[in-house]
Amino acid sequence: MAPLALSASATLTPFRNGANQWCKLFTVSTSRRNSIKLSSFFRRSSSRKFCSYASSGTTGRKGVIVQTSDGETALPSYSWPDKQKPRVCILGGGFGGLYTALRLESLVWPNDKKPQVLLIDQSDRFVFKPMLYELLSGEVDTWEIAPRFSDLLANTSVQFFQDRVKLLHPSDQLGMNSSTASSSGGIVHLESGLLIEYDWLVLALGAESKLDVVPGAMEYALPFSTLEDACKVDNKLKTLEREKFGKDSSPIRVAIVGCGYAGVELAATVSERLQNKGIVQAINVETTICPAAPPGNREAALKVLSSRNVQLFLGYFVSFIRKAENFGASEELSDIDGDKDNAAKQDHGEFILELKPAERGLESQILEADLVLWTVGSKPLVPPLEPGNQPRAFPVNGRGQAETDETLRVKGHPRIFAIGDSAALRDSSGRLLPATAQVAFQQADFAGWNLWAAITNRPLLPFRFGTLKHITQ
Repeated sequence: MAPLALSASATLTPFRNGANQWCKLFTVSTSRRNSIKLSSFFRRSSSRKFCSYASSGTTGRKGVIVQTSDGETALPSYSWPDKQKPRVCILGGGFGGLYTALRLESLVWPNDKKPQVLLIDQSDRFVFKPMLYELLSGEVDTWEIAPRFSDLLANTSVQFFQDRVKLLHPSDQLGMNSSTASSSGGIVHLESGLLIEYDWLVLALGAESKLDVVPGAMEYALPFSTLEDACKVDNKLKTLEREKFGKDSSPIRVAIVGCGYAGVELAATVSERLQNKGIVQAINVETTICPAAPPGNREAALKVLSSRNVQLFLGYFVSFIRKAENFGASEELSDIDGDKDNAAKQDHGEFILELKPAERGLESQILEADLVLWTVGSKPLVPPLEPGNQPRAFPVNGRGQAETDETLRVKGHPRIFAIGDSAALRDSSGRLLPATAQVAFQQADFAGWNLWAAITNRPLLPFRFGTLKHITQ
């Protein structure tokens, strides 16, 4: 299938041609996978009650927790290789985090100023999200769009840990007056128990799907945001195909909630996969699809959806999702479809979505679906601060994103940068920048440069978002 690629930038589109295109941006060496040893990076700290991990590979850590002299359990502390060079910790390995690390690697540094960079992500793979849809169409395999960080970073000095962030303890409230070599910007506490002291921090953890806004969505809808999500959707479609194809039964019904970039491309992909064996219905609270897209792209996307017989329910919101067998589905659906006999043939285990009008002049609707896919709503993953650390709390907006100044630094925390979904940054017209790969990619370039400027005592640059070429195929 030729993907819509509505939100992909011209810079990123070469990767749609296959895994062999990765080398245009990353230097990958599979022979060096897991060859970087970390055992020399850990030590027992004399100033804190920490102990060390002995580990090998860029993603695994092994070791034991020891007891301190007073009997308390000690926590492990990461020991940076160089005691003098700046320490940069990047949380999140999506577009923003990974590209920031690579940007820092590419810059020319004074010998004593090149920072040590540590990238942390909960997964061991970088996921090229604009191509997730092609997993459903069978055009790519997982390894083609989700290379391991250990491969991508093999020929760099960037270190990688696979872990989750538990707490932050920033200590940069004093500003930029002290030396970066002698003062700490704070500590990151990972879920594994490891504590990482840093001079500079980059928040790029992205966002997770938010399904708790509609009754039943958490239980019955599947998000489509991560590699794991895409695999679950693919497996569910395969199950439905095995159960229904070749039988005298109703077509597979797929309801997609949300008609933004993700929802539209997902609807186009699923409808092409199912062909005349399925019915795809897309729901959007707006009266149009992709409201943030240029008019020409929106019109082209509408033509694609129309050509694939996607049914659009615009100007509606989902009020609840329930199991069909608990809803009296045959009576409700026969009133809508006008075919009581057909409604009685529906298999158990399907779902009912109630749609309420968001615009005047529309009537409520009841939809049936074998599969509900959720593409609206997200929760930024800004990590919590250590309890009792409220004087140093991040300023956040209503969505939970960290407020930043125009140089991408978190307000009140000059040693912390936030990019992508983690950041609340507005364009020149005052509108929040969209949570797209294109925005994160450009912010990573500025974040890397501004880290260089801050470390080398140069002026920082204000971020200016420039819309790159949109592509609709």
